[in-house]
Amino acid sequence: MLVLDNIHRSYEQAEEDLIVLNGANLTVRAGEMVALVAPSGAGKSTLLHIAGLLERPTSGEVYIAQAAQSQAVDRARTLMRRNEIGFVYQFHHLLAEFSALENVMLPQLIRGENRKEAELRAMELLAYMKIDHRSDHRPSELSGGEKQRVAIARAMANAPRVLLADEPTGNLDPNTSEYVFKALNALVKQSGIAALVATHNLFLAERMDRQITLVDGKIVDL
Repeated sequence: MLVLDNIHRSYEQAEEDLIVLNGANLTVRAGEMVALVAPSGAGKSTLLHIAGLLERPTSGEVYIAQAAQSQAVDRARTLMRRNEIGFVYQFHHLLAEFSALENVMLPQLIRGENRKEAELRAMELLAYMKIDHRSDHRPSELSGGEKQRVAIARAMANAPRVLLADEPTGNLDPNTSEYVFKALNALVKQSGIAALVATHNLFLAERMDRQITLVDGKIVDL
């Protein structure tokens, strides 16, 4: 579902280019959860941004469901992000003025789904994440773990093929982190989505299908 082929990314600096990715290669298959474990500054965020079509590589190609994306026009990349890629961040980024249900409905409404169908799917996702009993609550009324489960449901709202998560349990206590991880893992297996998860939590990383890291701008298996 997600292929990074010989990805290079460098940034111009005053004296010499800063090389962040230097021939990174990765394949994440349907139903697979891959842990990206690397120290700060190694290029995790850059890798996720390129995989999520938020940033273009200096060279190399990104494939989403076998379709090349690096040279696609901005409109096509925007549609690909909307329809085929889900994002989960360390901070939930829920919209404060909307309920949990409305937050999960919004991506579907933006895509053009009618309100009734969007509400039905949103409730199904919230139920799967075991947070449907709080569907009418706003983010300020939810706990950290509840907000993150709503954020995961929102990321899955448009049935994407690829899920990118950046420290999705980083702000949670160990018990809540475990609960959220189990829910995320079950969702990946059930939906057949390809998931790339950046994390510093080695215990959770070891329970994913594979573990990778970044060394000198290249992806290597752990």
